[in-house]
Amino acid sequence: MFSRKNKNTIDSLIGISTRIEGDVHFKGGLRIDGHIKGNVIAEPDVSSMLVISEQATIDGEVRAGHVVVNGEINGPVFSSELIELQAKARILGDVHYKALEMVNGALVTGKLTHEELVEPVLKLAASN
Repeated sequence: MFSRKNKNTIDSLIGISTRIEGDVHFKGGLRIDGHIKGNVIAEPDVSSMLVISEQATIDGEVRAGHVVVNGEINGPVFSSELIELQAKARILGDVHYKALEMVNGALVTGKLTHEELVEPVLKLAASN
């Protein structure tokens, strides 16, 4: 009953007093409360969730499936599923997303680009 893992589970935490200089690669769920000077990148083709809390700051590129932002990001953001910009979110950079939720008070200084996934088209040739 409890063995199934919810796709929105947070597996790792970077605490408020933690400062990282360098890239962070993860899979699954990650919550950041501290400061990262480097890129934060989820493993591609695997469901991922990144939570950036109100106290967190990231100076670098962010790439993940589901991204929840309530802190500060100085760099581009790429969300392959959903990005949620909460009231205290501050992004200085372009945001690329499939789906977007933005609460009053969130601020993006950059371009918002909707990335549509193109479904493959199958064409059948008529047989004579």
